[in-house]
Amino acid sequence: MDVFGKRGTNANLNKSIGLTNLGNQFWNLSPSELMEDAIINGQGILTDSGALAIETGEFTGRSPKDRFIVRDAKTEDAVWWGDINIGFTPEKFDALYNRMKAYMTDRDVYVRDAYACAEDEFRLNIRVVTELAWSNQFAYNMFLRPTDEEIQNFDPDWHVVCLPGFKADPSIDGTSNANFAVLNFTKKMVIIGGTGYTGEIKKGIFSVLNFLLPHEKNVLSMHCSANVGQDGDTAVFFGLSGTGKTTLSSDPDRKLIGDDEHGWAENSVFNFEGGCYAKTIDLSREKEPQIYDAIKFGAILENIGFVDGTSTPDYTDGKITQNTRVSYPIHFIDNVMVPSVGPAPKNIFFLTADAFGVLPPISKLTKEQAMYHFMSGYTAKVAGTEMGVTEPQTTFSAGFGAAFLPLHPAKYAELLGNKLKGTDIKVWLINTGWSGGSYGVGSRMKLSYTRAMITAAMNGKLDSVEFKTLPIFELAVPTSCEGVPSEILNPRETWADKGAYDDTATNLASKFVKNFEKFEAETSEAIKSAAPKVGVA
Repeated sequence: MDVFGKRGTNANLNKSIGLTNLGNQFWNLSPSELMEDAIINGQGILTDSGALAIETGEFTGRSPKDRFIVRDAKTEDAVWWGDINIGFTPEKFDALYNRMKAYMTDRDVYVRDAYACAEDEFRLNIRVVTELAWSNQFAYNMFLRPTDEEIQNFDPDWHVVCLPGFKADPSIDGTSNANFAVLNFTKKMVIIGGTGYTGEIKKGIFSVLNFLLPHEKNVLSMHCSANVGQDGDTAVFFGLSGTGKTTLSSDPDRKLIGDDEHGWAENSVFNFEGGCYAKTIDLSREKEPQIYDAIKFGAILENIGFVDGTSTPDYTDGKITQNTRVSYPIHFIDNVMVPSVGPAPKNIFFLTADAFGVLPPISKLTKEQAMYHFMSGYTAKVAGTEMGVTEPQTTFSAGFGAAFLPLHPAKYAELLGNKLKGTDIKVWLINTGWSGGSYGVGSRMKLSYTRAMITAAMNGKLDSVEFKTLPIFELAVPTSCEGVPSEILNPRETWADKGAYDDTATNLASKFVKNFEKFEAETSEAIKSAAPKVGVA
């Protein structure tokens, strides 16, 4: 039977992952069919822009403490076990999945054939089985889409089974809570239950690729955005939430490769995904025109509010969550690379929002510093962003995405170092945070200045200027940059109280050193040598 876009039954799910006694199986439906089902089933409403608005329920974000990896012969000696990668026995996985299969008896399912990795050599075919229509549409939006012909003979490498309505019983299933996401590298499955947050689907596969590509293919997997200039120069932007990753990679003069997940092979940077998953809180056309204009028929809005009495989204409404989101296929943006592949990078930018006002707005890193800061993955939360946060707080996330890294962070850093070795690739640390003092005293770095510095770095205009190495962090900063006041380039000079700067810088440096202690046993001396030159306070 031709299964593309058909409503019916198919034996493939029984054969591949043991799903039997199902209701209707809806295979590879179009976005319009999926949206129609979601609306008819009372699971979403159509906004005046044509996008589908849904609510994900109790969970409006990822739950990293409820993510597990099956601990078996394939993963035992490879995974960096701990608070991020929590072990789960094969026996528990089988028992939990059997209960999920029983839950699905006589229930309808939506099946999506998709793939990850725009570079054909590393393509990973994925079959996504979902309980809800909009979960399946999310998979359509976010993964790469096979042709009609490819779907006819589609052979999945991995399966994702997502059942928000199935809640685990920790006393029976060995989970921490009713919600869970479990990765099984031997059975090549990701099972998700108890949560409707769609990001668990894409980040499950991202975690899979973060294991497979560096461990088996010598490809550096990266939590970053990437774009390409008119001369074919690729730039990648690493950064945690709030550092400007999406904003700074959106450039009308450069084509977007992708906004979140990429691989760096020998000669290319390629997108893992086929879509974008952007925050919408306080979104406006003036701030983010590409994202704003992509919210149209086929896009999915998550957990937003509405203007009273209308179907018009109110992007200032954070009553449900501050983590309001939109997903859409990448071709909803005009200025994109097709396919989503570019050459190896010429420039790499580590973005940090330093709320302490210590780090310079731009600095050039040595290879060793690049590996050290990559493993550190520093940014800072400011007061008011979370309950209980009343002053700046350091946040360290290895690889700028620790929650998705199954291997030891040193493995990714060493792979980065190997990629940099013998090349003229430049790595820059960009502070999009505060200057002239910490949060509450200083001011946020102007976006226009940050853009000017990044542009100067990419255009080679910083190659001919003098650099000065600052103490403690030993970062090399330019003494001048076109379009930027020279006095802001050295952060100490922007503080009225130089002694307060020195104390704050020493304190932040000690936090870097303290954070790095957990990595030291498996980290080379070359990387450790790039630490700030200060003892732990």
